[in-house]
Amino acid sequence: MQTYFDNSRITVDSVRRTHHSAAMNTDDAAAHLEALGNPTRLRIYRLLVRAGETGLPVGRLQAALDIAPSTLSHHLKALVLVGLVTQERQATTLLCRANYDVMHSLIEFLVAECCADSACPAQPVRPRTR
Repeated sequence: MQTYFDNSRITVDSVRRTHHSAAMNTDDAAAHLEALGNPTRLRIYRLLVRAGETGLPVGRLQAALDIAPSTLSHHLKALVLVGLVTQERQATTLLCRANYDVMHSLIEFLVAECCADSACPAQPVRPRTR
């Protein structure tokens, strides 16, 4: 599989890299959260997470978000640079995928010490329904 960007050099790379680490550090977590702190990037990321391992072509992302190609490119680059998104060229299509290893590492980092200094709530907080 060929990825479009290598996170460290921003060049075409022939090896798909995973970014999973057992212990994410604070600087990496902050960079991931900063990238997701933009509403457009968060929408992009959520669409890619929903798409699963098959990912989405850039054209479908653009249509779903109704944003200019240059704006989408700018936001995708920020997500790719921190490793939250991978891109793969398939002929003329650029396919984007959420990097689930990084997502899981970030979530693990955020909850690693949940209630370490006090008792956890009796009832877990449930997501609101629409």
